[in-house]
Amino acid sequence: MADTQDVVELILQDHRRMEELFRRMRSVEDDRAGALQEFADLLIAHAQAEEAEVYPALKRYKNIDDEEVEHGEHEHDEGNEALLELLEVEEVGSDEWDSKLEELVEAVTHHADEEERTILNGARENVAMARREELGLAFVRERERQLKAGCGSVENVRKIVES
Repeated sequence: MADTQDVVELILQDHRRMEELFRRMRSVEDDRAGALQEFADLLIAHAQAEEAEVYPALKRYKNIDDEEVEHGEHEHDEGNEALLELLEVEEVGSDEWDSKLEELVEAVTHHADEEERTILNGARENVAMARREELGLAFVRERERQLKAGCGSVENVRKIVES
């Protein structure tokens, strides 16, 4: 991970880590269950930190589309639902597991791509670096708080999905 406080770069680093974890979850030679747990923790912590610290701040900028930010929140819900379905599959590597993994990959990849093209590019163009660094610190603080709380447990993911 690069040593940055820019919220845009921090979010992009998380997206790249998620892609790496997808590769590990697909590999029969890897610890797929371990990769899934790391992914679950990262996805939930990342999304919760974005929704708590980043999205509300970005909605205040007139050149960042509020609808895109709200759409991002909706896509977090879809990713969380797909994650829960995968976490609830009993046998890692079964046909059902592989199928649910691909649904998760699709949901998260679609969201990350859209977020990078719309919200993050908008933030790069319209938000001063000093403000992006402030948001980055808040994002990291909330993400770490979520991770320490075991946010990717199946029980917590279920609670988020059902709320």
